[in-house]
Amino acid sequence: MSETFRALVLERDDEGATQAQIRTLSEADLPEGDVLVEVAYSSLNYKDGLAITGRGKVVREWPMVPGIDLAGRVLASDSPDWQPGDAVLLTGWGVGERYWGGFSQRQRVRSEWLVPLPDGLDALDAMTLGTAGLTAMLCVLTLEEAGVKPDAGPVLVSGASGGVGSLAVALLSAAGYEVTALTGRPEGADWLRELGGGRDPAARGDECAAAPAGEPALGRGGGHRGGRAPGAHPGRAALRWRGGGVWPGR
Repeated sequence: MSETFRALVLERDDEGATQAQIRTLSEADLPEGDVLVEVAYSSLNYKDGLAITGRGKVVREWPMVPGIDLAGRVLASDSPDWQPGDAVLLTGWGVGERYWGGFSQRQRVRSEWLVPLPDGLDALDAMTLGTAGLTAMLCVLTLEEAGVKPDAGPVLVSGASGGVGSLAVALLSAAGYEVTALTGRPEGADWLRELGGGRDPAARGDECAAAPAGEPALGRGGGHRGGRAPGAHPGRAALRWRGGGVWPGR
């Protein structure tokens, strides 16, 4: 195995602008941690795009290797929880923001951040779903835990053309829910129907008409989108925030 590898490194110049370069690094350049991972895949998230372009205040420490998730195999471990060869997955924990992330062929991380790669998934599958898939599934589970069943009526998904929203549409449809997809991109309506947004996908300006009172909702935090549908009572909502996380609203 080569002693060097490549990574995408972000730095700030004297004027505060973000500069991104692919660099050759060694393991001595990696941050502290008790597990060394050979990264197979990392998904490209909206937050990564903001970090790389410098258009959002995502990066908290400099220099930074972006990539808010990763999947791969353990190369070396000082933790009893992981052995070389273990297939692992990491999402969250501030990687790509406060700690070096997945846009590197190798990464050193803390053992408690890792989880085993689930049976039936390889690294490519896991990162094809990525953090967006995890967030979407957490929102669906939150609705289920709130007692929302497929026979309770249609579920409104806002931001449906995005990564989390489109996966939520597909997951809810596969679970037997009737889905209304809310999007600001009318050109994506046919695609959303194919995913399972069977009711006519609504443009953002038609939100009130698309969301009958009491209809469960899944969407983004901020404004009334992602809360209960306007006039809803007693609705249920599972919110996803740009910073991550799910809030079960009532």
